[in-house]
Amino acid sequence: MAPTSGSPKVSFTGPQIGTPVRAPKTAELIAGHLRRQIVRGELQPGRTLPPEIQLMEQYGVSRPTLREAFRILEAEALISVRRGSRGGAQVIAPEVAVAARYVGLLLQIQGTTINDVYEARMITEPPCARLLVERHTEDDLAKLTEVVEQLKAEVHSSKPFVPDPDTWSRLTYRFHELILQGSGNKTLAIQGAVLADIVATHLRTKIARGYDDEPSERFQRVIRSFTKFIGIVKTGDAAAAEKHWLSHMEAAAQFLLKDDLKTKPVVDLFS
Repeated sequence: MAPTSGSPKVSFTGPQIGTPVRAPKTAELIAGHLRRQIVRGELQPGRTLPPEIQLMEQYGVSRPTLREAFRILEAEALISVRRGSRGGAQVIAPEVAVAARYVGLLLQIQGTTINDVYEARMITEPPCARLLVERHTEDDLAKLTEVVEQLKAEVHSSKPFVPDPDTWSRLTYRFHELILQGSGNKTLAIQGAVLADIVATHLRTKIARGYDDEPSERFQRVIRSFTKFIGIVKTGDAAAAEKHWLSHMEAAAQFLLKDDLKTKPVVDLFS
């Protein structure tokens, strides 16, 4: 009998009949069960899991199987295992750094350029600046101001000013990070955080190469731009904040991407 008009079409995209389907290993099932408990907050960071013998009885598995499950969770940075009589598996908080390393590897494998990374940031960060104005707290303003004060201290720390690549890249990226966090959008904040290592490494490379003009003046302009942004946030002008931050990032990109670093593959930064 032919289907009536409007009947939904059912498609099956899974394995075809006869195709072997690998059943999850017992260790993977145990790791999955513990992972869900950690993600849901049922197992809090800092808590030590029950002794191995107790878990072996609970899951009905051997010690090698349980330890394989532990290795899976260790690789995901969800637990830390200490061996010995006083050892055990302790829950640790998931870190953005774990995702950052993996995303960084994916970008490197695909031959992603630095320009590509900056383009993505310029698409996502200015709208976050707008959201920051609408959702910011006094604590957000205090943290942004603290970064500016630390940058000022760096500029005045030596005459002539010679920026330390590690310190300057860390502080300026912290300002970007605070905008993403202050936007209130956790997805965008984490997305920005996973690019931190790439962006900071690129900035360190650029600073280490030197400048075509007076470094003190260039870095003073960064501080003035950051200060202006904080002032805009205080006025509550969301549109102006978004416009200013886009302008700031475009100006920064002109400086940071004007030489061969623009087309430099991400992988070369870490080689």
